Amino acid sequence: MTDTVQAEVIMSFVVSEELAFRIPVELDFASADPYAVRLTFDLPGDAPVTWAFGRELLLDGLSRPSGEGDVRIEPASPEHLSDVFISLQVGAERALFRVSAAPLVAFLDRTDRLVPLGKEEVCDTLEAVLDQILTEAPAG
Repeated sequence: MTDTVQAEVIMSFVVSEELAFRIPVELDFASADPYAVRLTFDLPGDAPVTWAFGRELLLDGLSRPSGEGDVRIEPASPEHLSDVFISLQVGAERALFRVSAAPLVAFLDRTDRLVPLGKEEVCDTLEAVLDQILTEAPAG
C-alpha cells in the first residue's frame, strides 16, 4: 500500500498581463517516490498532462526564485508570501501559472508529515525487502 497526499488547487493560466484562465490542478505526492510532486492539468477537450518535479524545488520556490530548465518556481512578490509563479517549458513553448501560496504550503506540510524532508532515503520498499529476506532466511 502506498501512502499518498492529494490536493486540488485553482491556478491561473497566465496568457498575457491582461488575460488569464482559472483552471483546477491536481497535486500528488506518493511515499513510494518521496522526492517528487506531480501536477496534473486536466483541461476540457485535452488529455490530462502531468508534470513531475522535485518536492524541494516547490518548497524553495515559495520563498525565492528556484529551478533551472523546464520548471521554474518563484514568489510573485519578494516582500511577502502570497502568490507563486510556476513556469513550465517544453522547447520554445512555455506556460505560466499563478497560484496562491497557501494551498501549496498546506500540501507540502501534509507531504512532510507523511515523509519528512531529509528522511526520504528511509524507504518503505527497502524495509519490506529486508523483512522478506530475513523471514525467508533458513534458520541455522
